[in-house]
Amino acid sequence: MASGWRRGFGNVRSFVGNSLGGLRGTSSLASWAVAGTLAYFLWVRPSQQLKREQQERAQLAAASDPYRYVEKRKPIPDAQETGLVYGSKNGAKNSEGITGNE
Repeated sequence: MASGWRRGFGNVRSFVGNSLGGLRGTSSLASWAVAGTLAYFLWVRPSQQLKREQQERAQLAAASDPYRYVEKRKPIPDAQETGLVYGSKNGAKNSEGITGNE
């Protein structure tokens, strides 16, 4: 019974070791630290700086004109144009200018 969970743990450990590239010990830890540091400086930090700059620009624009109009509600989409309602819109006329009610 005890050998069953040991075998399962060994399989999981083997799978994790293989998925990490087969490196073991301190070399594995060091390589993951280098990869994580590079990922932070190449992807995470630039995106955070860009987001911060965009927020600063938006604050400057809002502060420069305090009386500008700001839309506070989303517009209600037209159900006919978005495809939610099918058929002719408001009795639309065909190419001859005659409505379908005749």
